[in-house]
Amino acid sequence: MNKKMLDILACPIDKHFPLEMYELESKDQVVVEGSLYCTNCDRFYPIIEEIPIMLPDELRDKNQDIVFLEKHKNSLPQKIIKDAKPWHL
Repeated sequence: MNKKMLDILACPIDKHFPLEMYELESKDQVVVEGSLYCTNCDRFYPIIEEIPIMLPDELRDKNQDIVFLEKHKNSLPQKIIKDAKPWHL
């Protein structure tokens, strides 16, 4: 995900803007892996292989999100790991 996209992305649930971004791996201006976080509704959206996965709860892949959280539990803030919606560890 190009970092400049952060200027236009809003939470698909409540349309909150801006979102917080946590970079786990990046190359120049591209986030390869990371997370977006809505401070209004406490939802997280993983960035996997440069793609922000910003789907409504009912369309999200719970297993993919849990694997992502488990993989990055030591790198992401606790508000994402322990408290984020739609699920957390």
